[in-house]
Amino acid sequence: MPTDSLKIRQYINIHFPFFEPGLKEKIEEVALLKQFPAGELIMRQGQYFKHTVLIAEGLVKLYREGDDGDEVFIYHINPGQACALSIICAAKQETSQVLGKAVEDTTAILIPVAVIDELMKNYKTWYYFVLENYRDRFDELLLLLDHVIFKGMDQRLEFYLENQVKQKGSNELNITHQEIAQDLNSSREVISRLLKKMAIDKKVRLERNAIQWLN
Repeated sequence: MPTDSLKIRQYINIHFPFFEPGLKEKIEEVALLKQFPAGELIMRQGQYFKHTVLIAEGLVKLYREGDDGDEVFIYHINPGQACALSIICAAKQETSQVLGKAVEDTTAILIPVAVIDELMKNYKTWYYFVLENYRDRFDELLLLLDHVIFKGMDQRLEFYLENQVKQKGSNELNITHQEIAQDLNSSREVISRLLKKMAIDKKVRLERNAIQWLN
């Protein structure tokens, strides 16, 4: 069985091949490998970060929880990506403002907070990786904001489903109407009604606890 150090090296070579050799060696030296089963919370609102999270396998969904307990979907983190919020909150010793949940069984590379400043100062590929993550997440948040403010729920739902298909790499989404309603801060009745209309329009096919994307 490969050791965690060897597994970390393998994951970095697969998903972060652009990291310079010295950076790869440093991460291999200090990082931990952790498994999160599907459904487990990886981060909670109000929690201090002890590590920056790089995703090696699986899929993580980020939410924002309101004062009334409602949860709104923000974006996904895929293999080869980092949680930009964990990087900035860890560096500034601030608490998380979002929830992070493993959608699938997920493997994460955890880099201790204590070395983040060193990585930023000494490794150019890490510096540009962090900047690229911020830019990508900012673009995603702007797109989400545009749909929340300027689009109706039917357009938001279609955008949401299309994004889910892209993230998961499959036209079949194993997701319930209630889960979609929670992500979009809507009601199950509204989502079910809109999905039925999309089915009539041949955009989706509705199955038991699954949705087939036809667009």
